[in-house]
Amino acid sequence: MFKKSVDLICLFGFLSFFVSCQLTETTLNTVSQKNTNTRSQTLEVKPIWVSDLLSQKNPGYRKINRFSPILYKDMLITANSMDGLKSFDILDQSLKWSFKIENGVESSGAVINSRLFVGGLNGIFYSIDLDSGKVIWEFDTKSEVAAEPLIQDGYVYFVSGGNILYCLDATNGRQIWVYNRQDNSNRMTIRGGAKPAYYQGLIYQGFSDGSLVSLSSKTGTPQWEVLINRNTKFKDIDASAVVEQDTIYINSYDDKIYAVSRSSGTILWSSPNGGYSAPIISGDRLIYTSSKGQLIAVAKKTGDVIWQKSDLAGLATEPTLHKGLVVVGESQGSVKFFDLISGELKGSFDPGRGVLTRPVSDKGQRIYFISGESNIYALQVKMVSDNLNFPYIR
Repeated sequence: MFKKSVDLICLFGFLSFFVSCQLTETTLNTVSQKNTNTRSQTLEVKPIWVSDLLSQKNPGYRKINRFSPILYKDMLITANSMDGLKSFDILDQSLKWSFKIENGVESSGAVINSRLFVGGLNGIFYSIDLDSGKVIWEFDTKSEVAAEPLIQDGYVYFVSGGNILYCLDATNGRQIWVYNRQDNSNRMTIRGGAKPAYYQGLIYQGFSDGSLVSLSSKTGTPQWEVLINRNTKFKDIDASAVVEQDTIYINSYDDKIYAVSRSSGTILWSSPNGGYSAPIISGDRLIYTSSKGQLIAVAKKTGDVIWQKSDLAGLATEPTLHKGLVVVGESQGSVKFFDLISGELKGSFDPGRGVLTRPVSDKGQRIYFISGESNIYALQVKMVSDNLNFPYIR
């Protein structure tokens, strides 16, 4: 949220030097492993292409680029926090269209029925035709939008500055309802906001005062609320809730990760080390990142730690699953690939100046992300056999 807010990256400082990344063998970082037949295999991570998203260079203060790339048909939708939106052809990397937004775009968007829904740092929320890049409608929130929206049953839900949750008609942008969560405290908050979560007619939303609120998706009427983050410094819940049956999993900044009863709002368990990004569910475990530079896997029934990595450089992005791997970016380092079961590091790629966008998997061999220097990368990720001439794809 935004009152007296501070950027996440400012908490960790800036890198002193920019390490340029070229498409050479020096960019490839791999870790070998051996299977039961003693055949050595290596996770190979290498860039396929890279494009600069900036219309002009930014020699001054480095903006935060947290827009996760969006795959749509043969397009890759990107954005940065200076210029606005751009669409690239995935096959030949050519620019299809661009749409300038004053002050740029920080949060990612949502896509449905050939439309992109996204908020800008100029306070405008947009519905954009993805084939042409033309605006269908826009809605003025009069406060920057730095949170990803949710599209559900013909409505779009999103949080703008000042803890305001909107519900708009996705067809024409007409406001259906608004929920204003006033925070009258004088403390600092982390700049950003949580993507709303939906389950069986209810919206679940975290706010900067540390509260998780359940609301009717049709009317915005609160059903229950629970204060889960009681920190004296940062109370923010900027992570989207993850709902599975009657349990809500919610990460809170600089505090804990919680399991909450969906029906009553009762806290079922909590596990140390919270963060600003949503957890992901894989089988019997949750995988999430903390505000202390950790990647953690816990049992989703109890919150007990299964494995933990504590040496990440700066803040880690929201994790992504890719063929048995957990992929995370480091705000002051690389994109790293960890084994989902053991937590073992399998490979990495350093774009220079860190990563704050959630990496995106194409479910094949590619990972897409935007670097801190506003470059869009496509990485080829595959397992290869060290002693054979053909690749082994897991």
